[in-house]
Amino acid sequence: MNNKKLYLIIKRFFDILLSLIGLIVLSPLFLIIAIIIKLDSKGPVFFRHKRIGKNGKMIGVYKFRSMVINAEELIKKFTPEQKAEYEKNFKLDNDPRITKIGKILRKTSLDELPQLINILIGNMSIVGPRPIVTGEIDKYGDQKDKFLSMTPGLTGYWQASGRSDVEYDERIKMELYYIDHCSLWLDIKIIFKTFFAVIKRKGAK
Repeated sequence: MNNKKLYLIIKRFFDILLSLIGLIVLSPLFLIIAIIIKLDSKGPVFFRHKRIGKNGKMIGVYKFRSMVINAEELIKKFTPEQKAEYEKNFKLDNDPRITKIGKILRKTSLDELPQLINILIGNMSIVGPRPIVTGEIDKYGDQKDKFLSMTPGLTGYWQASGRSDVEYDERIKMELYYIDHCSLWLDIKIIFKTFFAVIKRKGAK
């Protein structure tokens, strides 16, 4: 058994163990967030967003809903400046689609917690390149097969290094760097960096 295969086996073991523990321990927090979301705006508690997973397979990434239920329709009402920003970064400062509680969930990254379900299922990992939408894949050019060769993560090298503070081209370099240098030690470093980034709200929007 080569080192890469052993690494992936150990990684999957800890993904199952830690996601299961996380879902059990955080279940009271899940309930509190669910109640607040329902009180804040109409719509479901969870949002299942279609993203590209390993080997190009489409997956449903779970999140606490942080946007209004007609979010897709509101994109059509973006100003030219907002459209340009959204097309460049696939994110938007002062996004009018985000609810009041959604802003808090995003700033604290609590909206990402349901992805523990994805990790337990196996279509995501605790650490890996962040899953992207179909419109983003062309940005990876001839490196897209490499990018899609690894299971996407709840957090990753880019996520722990500033998120929205990092330009997209730099994000691509970070994601590919992780794929080339992934190891248990690097995963542990990224988890700790993510923890401090969330505490400091670094790159949170």
